[in-house]
Amino acid sequence: MNAAVPLRTAAPQESTLPPALGDCVARAVRRYLADVEAQPGEGLHALVMQEVELPLLREVMACYGGNQSRAAEALGITRATLRRKLQQYGLNG
Repeated sequence: MNAAVPLRTAAPQESTLPPALGDCVARAVRRYLADVEAQPGEGLHALVMQEVELPLLREVMACYGGNQSRAAEALGITRATLRRKLQQYGLNG
């Protein structure tokens, strides 16, 4: 008697980001929440976004040698949005 062979299905991807980046964010948020022990108050999402966006913009701009058009394309935002964000963080030097 032949045993049925189970079909293998590909595991669904949880994120398009490399796991290391997601792991870093998860660890940082866990550490922050443990440090504040009580409720962190309102605005945790905005806080995390601000903390992540600044180094993201710095690194992408450095990677593309300050070329805003290429950096904006890599980030998936318009050049005008990138310029606004650079100005917001004082990176428009």
